[in-house]
Amino acid sequence: MTPACPVCSSTRVEEFLRRDAVPVHQNLVFRDRAAAAAVRRGNLSMNACSSCGFVFNAAFDPSLLAYGADYDNTQDCSPAFGAHLDALAARVVSGRGVRGARIVEVGCGKGGFLRRLVETGPGNTGVGFDPSHQGPESELDGRLRFERRFYDASCANVPADAVVCRHVIEHVADPVALLRAVRGALANSPGAKVFFETPCVDWILRGGVVWDFFYEHCSLFTLASLSTAFETAGFVVEEKRHVFDGQYLWIEARPASAPAPVTKQPGDTPALAKAFSRDEPLTLARWREQAASARGAGKVAVWGAGAKGATFANLIDPRGEAVDCLIDVNPRKRGAFLAGTGHPIVAPEDAAVRGVASAVLMNPNYRAEIEAQLARLGTPLRLL
Repeated sequence: MTPACPVCSSTRVEEFLRRDAVPVHQNLVFRDRAAAAAVRRGNLSMNACSSCGFVFNAAFDPSLLAYGADYDNTQDCSPAFGAHLDALAARVVSGRGVRGARIVEVGCGKGGFLRRLVETGPGNTGVGFDPSHQGPESELDGRLRFERRFYDASCANVPADAVVCRHVIEHVADPVALLRAVRGALANSPGAKVFFETPCVDWILRGGVVWDFFYEHCSLFTLASLSTAFETAGFVVEEKRHVFDGQYLWIEARPASAPAPVTKQPGDTPALAKAFSRDEPLTLARWREQAASARGAGKVAVWGAGAKGATFANLIDPRGEAVDCLIDVNPRKRGAFLAGTGHPIVAPEDAAVRGVASAVLMNPNYRAEIEAQLARLGTPLRLL
């Protein structure tokens, strides 16, 4: 049966990417190589909606996932990403006047972004909701609190002047239901400002970024389809833009006081999806050839053991024959093993000791930062 679009309910959808038996987690931290190789697996059936431009995994099974203490997708170990978070926090606090405000973060993780908002906004307080949160329940003399539960309509008694949700909605198979839950929780806060960030699927498709389709991200948006989802859930979209050099979407909204029209603008996303489907085998073949060729000068690594690097290694080197290791600046991942392949994860200073001569750079946004780090270490590593 043709699946219906989770955002607009259209059946004008078409599968453009199929991958079977892929690791369901990219950011679980495994301390045992065998356990890493034995990670649960699921299927990708990526579909593009010709009515609104939304992209989703029709084969997604949330019961396969287990977000817990061993899950770590922390990115702010990177100064470049930290600068991105600082810019977003400044936009919320200074650009949107979120001062002296009660802030709620949905899916706060370890609380890094919410902490920024509370520390930089005079008089701000924050409550972070995340069932997998690890750490103290209260910080900053009680101005910052965490609750290990989901944020939904049962939280309507939690006053909110602003709601932030970053990199959560792409993990949810029914994104409109998530947005309606947030809208329901704001029943007593009709003037709240709402801020969401999520990956941009058009950036993935236009760039042929084959390692940016993976199991955890079952819901991927364009600016237009993100607006459709928000409007359907009862919000008024006030601003939307690309951030992080186009890789992410940022949307600002407020609860609608009355039902409003829902816009649907698929743009060229369906055509981009077809082109991606056509070119993907060639892209994978080219990267396999590059990795094999680079081995002639020494060992090859992948720089970045997050979702991108994990997906790349599983696609290019599932048996661990071409890639020696993955390099990551997150200290929690050092000494761990990659989900699916079992590749070791090492710190940048360990690469030279292992004889690594070149590394595939997963994200161009980090090139300058990595080159500077390699210069400080005196490591002559070639970046592919």
